[in-house]
Amino acid sequence: MLEEILKQEKAQTMTIKTVLGVLDVTKFHKDLESAITFCETHQAHLTALVVSMGAAPYVGAYDVISTVWVEERQREIEELDTAASNIKSLLEKSEISWDVQDIYTEFAWAADDIAVRALYADILLVGPQAARDEQFRKQVIDGALFHSPTPILLNPTGRDISAAPKAVLLAWDSSDEAARAAQLSLDFLKSAGEVHVALVDPLATSSSNGEEPGADIARYLARHGVKVAVDRISGGGRPIDETLRQHAIDVSADMIVMGAYNHPRLAQRLFGGVTHSMLKEAKIPLFLAH
Repeated sequence: MLEEILKQEKAQTMTIKTVLGVLDVTKFHKDLESAITFCETHQAHLTALVVSMGAAPYVGAYDVISTVWVEERQREIEELDTAASNIKSLLEKSEISWDVQDIYTEFAWAADDIAVRALYADILLVGPQAARDEQFRKQVIDGALFHSPTPILLNPTGRDISAAPKAVLLAWDSSDEAARAAQLSLDFLKSAGEVHVALVDPLATSSSNGEEPGADIARYLARHGVKVAVDRISGGGRPIDETLRQHAIDVSADMIVMGAYNHPRLAQRLFGGVTHSMLKEAKIPLFLAH
């Protein structure tokens, strides 16, 4: 009983007050349910942002815009209005604080439009339907990570994300991005039963990890009241992302926290990288910050 009371007290100190839930205009029911549950758990306000990504206009001879495109655009706008109305009706049945916003945008500009809304949220939530749509997910994540200071929480299962997770894996590589992820996720880290700072094949260097890799971040987290363990993992030749996912299973982690894209953005787009793979293969909630 005492443990449950302490968990509730910790949850009440959460600094997450505004959640931006990004919803695809055609597939949103599970994501909306997940966002409502998250806001109930964290006693937060939900801004439900429903997004329709239209195609660029078809321009024919003499720079005349295709009438087919105009008719399709009107149909998509009407579909967006209907979706926004349905979302409002569903939210009226909940007990959370909420508002609904909608965006009709072209695919090329969607990331920027989403980023503007992300400026006014503590966290951006990506539910299971948005997580499975690679193109939609890419625009959402590009917008939030590169054009706003707001972290992302991707929830591929849609299950409740506890305010007091039993175990969290913090992927650590002494980068600016990893440090930012650790700082922005402190609410979850402080309330977790245990936080595993995971380093894959770390090198002890004075310029990055120090003489004892993981010790510096462990001390920092401990001062915030985090129950922390440092796990130095041998990759054994496996990719870093695969090693991290397996270690998350080994420690029964409820969430993975990591910095996103600590290499040049173009290189990540060309070659993939750890962030891309972790997003694609996520099986538990993934907290990302850049």
